[in-house]
Amino acid sequence: MSRIISFFFRGLEGLLVLLLAAMVVMVFGNVVLRYLFDTGIDVSEELSRYFFVWLTFIGAVVVGRENAHLGVETLVSRLGDVGRKVCMVLSDLFIIGCCAVFFWGTWQQAEINATNYAPITEVSMLWVYGVGFFTSIGLGLMALLRILRVVSGRISEHELKAFAGDYSDDEAHALRERLE
Repeated sequence: MSRIISFFFRGLEGLLVLLLAAMVVMVFGNVVLRYLFDTGIDVSEELSRYFFVWLTFIGAVVVGRENAHLGVETLVSRLGDVGRKVCMVLSDLFIIGCCAVFFWGTWQQAEINATNYAPITEVSMLWVYGVGFFTSIGLGLMALLRILRVVSGRISEHELKAFAGDYSDDEAHALRERLE
């Protein structure tokens, strides 16, 4: 199961690379066309904006797996293991709550977005904003699984240190390898 999850996240990382590369090509191409030929490709402007939305939300899930989101460790780093675990569970409960609100909002807007079409590509806006379903489910599941690992005592010392911002580069590398 771990290999399947690792393969899935590698696929997401590959997708992020493709989205970023496509954005660079489209934006740079448009800049060159506008500067040299006083023209541009309208589709590339619209698609690059949508790719940026997808890049941001898919990237949030990938970064969530690596526990690399920004955090304030001022208090948590001063606590012992029990305090860190309590803070980890509380923050994950907060994440799950935010994901639930985000999912519900995406759900409420889905019907409107499904019937609203992009002006140039005429793609349903659900394809653009529907990425909220993926992000809310992905981040919510990861937070829930981490809560279960904390409660069952299967949380690693490295992950607990990473949560508190109390780890060396070698330990961070070891945590990344464990995730892969």
